[in-house]
Amino acid sequence: MKTLYLVRHAKSSWDNATMSDFDRPLNKRGEKAAPFMAELMHEKQVHPDLILSSPANRALTTAEIFCETLGYQTDAIEQRIEIYEGGLNHMLHIVRQIPDNCSVAMLFGHNPTLTTCANYISGQHLENIVTCGVVRLDMNIESWQETMIDSGELVWYEYPKKYQ
Repeated sequence: MKTLYLVRHAKSSWDNATMSDFDRPLNKRGEKAAPFMAELMHEKQVHPDLILSSPANRALTTAEIFCETLGYQTDAIEQRIEIYEGGLNHMLHIVRQIPDNCSVAMLFGHNPTLTTCANYISGQHLENIVTCGVVRLDMNIESWQETMIDSGELVWYEYPKKYQ
């Protein structure tokens, strides 16, 4: 059994028109939502063996906030540029490369790729993973290399506004 958590970065700022998309920071709403969702994951007893993240500022900052709450070393976050730049095939390639000694992985990234990936693996149709939304996918597989269409079950989808 493998469990994959797909986490969309928290809400980011568009205040600086000259800043690149890659460098955009979290805005005030994102700075509030990320610790809230991290605490919710702690309450749900989420214990990732591996955390992967896009190196984009907003995704990496969200991952670091989760790490602080979940007791995962921030310097152990595996940054993958393909999470930022790539599409579904890149995402699946990353997931399939997760070492099999990891049973639980958490991946921080961006839409539309995260939603597409969740729908592909689960066979469900989520319209959109909102900012700081977390999807849990359970897969009855022995190896991450077996990740494919309909190979997982969407167990839950949590997001900040659900609790407001």
